[in-house]
Amino acid sequence: MISFQLLASWFLPLMLLAPLAAWRFLSPNRRVRIGYSSTGILAAAGVSHIQRLRWIVPLLRGVAIALLALCLARPVIANQQTKVFVEGAALQFVVDRSGSMRALDFEIDGVRADRLAAVKDVGTAFVRGGKGLAGRPDDLVGLITFARFADSLSPLTLDHGYLIDVLKKVRPASEPSEDGTAIGEGVALGVERLRDAMKHSATLTGRQPIKSAAIILMTDGENNAGEIDPRVAADLAATYGIKIYAIGIGTRGTAPFPVGTDSLGRQVLRNMPVSIDEALLKDMAQRTGGAYFRATDGESLKAIYQEIDQLEKTKTEQRQSMHYTDLAVTAFRFRGVEVPPLLLLVVLVLSAELALSVTRFRSVN
Repeated sequence: MISFQLLASWFLPLMLLAPLAAWRFLSPNRRVRIGYSSTGILAAAGVSHIQRLRWIVPLLRGVAIALLALCLARPVIANQQTKVFVEGAALQFVVDRSGSMRALDFEIDGVRADRLAAVKDVGTAFVRGGKGLAGRPDDLVGLITFARFADSLSPLTLDHGYLIDVLKKVRPASEPSEDGTAIGEGVALGVERLRDAMKHSATLTGRQPIKSAAIILMTDGENNAGEIDPRVAADLAATYGIKIYAIGIGTRGTAPFPVGTDSLGRQVLRNMPVSIDEALLKDMAQRTGGAYFRATDGESLKAIYQEIDQLEKTKTEQRQSMHYTDLAVTAFRFRGVEVPPLLLLVVLVLSAELALSVTRFRSVN
């Protein structure tokens, strides 16, 4: 909606000069008179198109005066703007990629899949959105994987496209020298990354400090590698206010593992016993104020992420402000049409009036 600045609105009455200027120009008293005995021949000659259109010059002059008066009145358009300030969380994925994550006891879209593939599939939806998950667009998310050793594959970042690309490339450990389950080392590295993020959150996000930090630990085994005790790592997380959401991955009892191919090239599976140290994972979560979950299939894993999504809510705050556009010096849209600044229109109209008055519509003074 167009409005006018209060102190400048007194210039609006100057727009009345526009019709006055046009009337004065077209007034019969301003026309040149030439004494002649008979005007019959001139009357018979008719009226040229230039004479018929002579009103264009005073019209342009009147429009210019009206636009100039309008500019002096400082017309503005007020646009209400809503700014959303986001207080995001920092979430650190700590993913087990030991050889046991090759167990094929999950499904993705009805197709048999291994545990790590299921973790990557639902983890991607948790970050980006999909599969009934809203996504975490305003949160810093990082990725750490562990087998015998822990590795930081992606820093805590808002570039979730990069994070998901890295997550998709994670593979289970295939060599005996790298296989193992170093839960304590993975969590300790996650705590270190989150502590640094909370310390430098203004630089990382350009927003308010991070108020919530959590580790999402996903493993299917028992701690059997590394030099850091998982409970010590959990206590370290609690010291910095970092919660641990631990997820035990896999069916109970036995799970099918690929053991090769038969003579026809088909994959051969063999059921093998599996064990998850649930007591350890529950204790780690309890020490930090987090929670423990057990995912035995894709649907339960998705439900777990939905619950974590609710537990780690992102806080938002809305602030409203008014943004004013000065139509005299700023282009604007009117009913879908792009209109140049009014002062520019004044210059264009005056230029057209001047050009016509000294050429085709030139008059005798």
